[in-house]
Amino acid sequence: MPTGVELITAEEIQSLISAAIPDAQVQVRDFTGGGDHYEAVVVSETFAGKTKVARHRLVYGALQDAMVQRVHALALTTLTPEELGQADEQTPGLVNLQSRKTRTRTRRSR
Repeated sequence: MPTGVELITAEEIQSLISAAIPDAQVQVRDFTGGGDHYEAVVVSETFAGKTKVARHRLVYGALQDAMVQRVHALALTTLTPEELGQADEQTPGLVNLQSRKTRTRTRRSR
């Protein structure tokens, strides 16, 4: 990290991604506790038909300068809502976003 640069928070990363990809469900975690190594799960219909590289470019584009100065490492998982459902069937609880999404749909359908 450059000297004098304020560390980024998980909430800031989530906010930047959500602003750039408005339909995205975003979960960010600081996996070392040091404020510079993060992992993010981003679920968006925007990713449909895109390669993994193209998906990651969209997310990195949302973070722009933060990736250069404030984030040392970011592990990304990018999924469409359909892929999230398939992943949850294979590995229940893999991503917490699925249960929140399901509860929201259940409430709306009543």
